[in-house]
Amino acid sequence: MADSVLFQNKPDAAEMPALLIEGIHTPDALASASGVYIAAAGSAMLQNGTQALNPCESWLWFAVEGGALDLNSEDSSFSLRAGDCCMLPPGSHGVVLDVKQEARVLWMMVGGTLSGAFLQRMGALPHRIMKQGALPSQLNLAKHIVQAAVRIAAAEDASSAQLQQLLWAMLASHSGQPVAMDAVLSHEIAKVVDAMRKTQYRDSFSLSEMAALSRMPVETFRKRFVAEVGMPPQAYQLFCKMERAKTLLKEGYTVRQAGIEVGMNDPYHFSKTFKNIVGMSPSAYSKTALK
Repeated sequence: MADSVLFQNKPDAAEMPALLIEGIHTPDALASASGVYIAAAGSAMLQNGTQALNPCESWLWFAVEGGALDLNSEDSSFSLRAGDCCMLPPGSHGVVLDVKQEARVLWMMVGGTLSGAFLQRMGALPHRIMKQGALPSQLNLAKHIVQAAVRIAAAEDASSAQLQQLLWAMLASHSGQPVAMDAVLSHEIAKVVDAMRKTQYRDSFSLSEMAALSRMPVETFRKRFVAEVGMPPQAYQLFCKMERAKTLLKEGYTVRQAGIEVGMNDPYHFSKTFKNIVGMSPSAYSKTALK
């Protein structure tokens, strides 16, 4: 089997990931000048067992679409389940995946002088591997990125425009902007998402309040929101609150201050919620982010 961009070759080709699809992208002049672009992207079905990754020369965004695995490196070890993603900074090496349950994975390598700033806006830390949840819209965008990277790699004089649009849509989705599973959000659902963003997630909207903003019955609104965003409205609201809290903690806010800013005045409740979603306590996250 030909060399893989992401996975280390094994003497026995049967040990390589099955259904491996990869595309290497050489950015055009506009994409290169922007300072951030997709250098490669791929997907794979990983069989049970261990699989080593090649040393990272650029930023790597890696997500599990289905199944389960453990990611182990020299300084990090955590479990990834369906809907989880992680970001590996350049220089990460000795990374091994221990696949517990046949896993479908998606990944992209991001290059350019501004790639670090871009990934940090998506929740990455500059000096260590970081795990977090991925929105359904991001997983869907990642699949489109893989398809586009493979298609562009096989074409002559291909433009990077589509990959650039998809890459920035990933950031927009992570930042709480109205990005739907397959297109822009409908006006009704976008009104609710924009209302959350307007208060920087300090307010907590009930399901009935969200439905009232959309001018739809509660159950109709809930179904429409799940269909367009890919997750229930209150789960999405909580995800955005924790992403906002992570940003505040990286800026030096205390745990109590960060909790208040996202509408959680009880530090215990905030810390418990943060740990359930992020995977570590806010105090531990703050210490790691500020190193």
